[in-house]
Amino acid sequence: MDNFTVDIRSANIFQEDNLVLSDVNFSLGKGEFVYLVGRVGSGKTSLIKTITAEIPLKEGDGLVCGFNLKKLKRKHIPKLRRKIGVVFQDFQLLTDRSVYDNLLFVLKATGWKDKSAIKQRIAEVLDMVELKFKDYKMPHQLSGGEQQRVVIARALLNNPELILADEPTGNLDMETSEGIMQILHNLSASGISIIMATHNNQIIKKFPARTIKCEKGKVVETEQMTEIDFESLMD
Repeated sequence: MDNFTVDIRSANIFQEDNLVLSDVNFSLGKGEFVYLVGRVGSGKTSLIKTITAEIPLKEGDGLVCGFNLKKLKRKHIPKLRRKIGVVFQDFQLLTDRSVYDNLLFVLKATGWKDKSAIKQRIAEVLDMVELKFKDYKMPHQLSGGEQQRVVIARALLNNPELILADEPTGNLDMETSEGIMQILHNLSASGISIIMATHNNQIIKKFPARTIKCEKGKVVETEQMTEIDFESLMD
């Protein structure tokens, strides 16, 4: 398990008392990029919530960023989540604060106090997403692609081992989406594991990667793009 950021074995995943996914076997290597696909209601969200410990793992085994999901105590859940960065489709930026202050808010909320360290870390993550000189801008002054880059920068602040990207290109045109994908692949190459939920078959074809599909209560691995029936992924 040491080589995996996520390793789930023989897991049954429930939403309250309803079995959503059965006999889940899914592993994600360190620095690996995978797509997560499937219809709405197929269990994608439940799988993600299990990985973040929002849904407790009752049956089976699971290791995420070194934390045993089966034995994880409630008080340790925040420590797990600090190792996971989340990228949302709808940005969820604080609209009344600058880019810098959006990132500052997260660092302060997660215990950062040293002003010089904070300033340095914000500069580092903005450089990683190619927004080094836009820290003073307000969200409404940025394009959609730039706002999504800020969201990725925010996800990187605490040096996550894993990034969960939920439809990160869903609101963007193809050219802008390609820029976001390039950043995500660069992060993967640097050693951060990435799970990207998407319905965008153009993106998957242009940036091929291992693909996991939720379907009929199962999690199916699809290595070859030709095996995926893209029509079945659409809502």
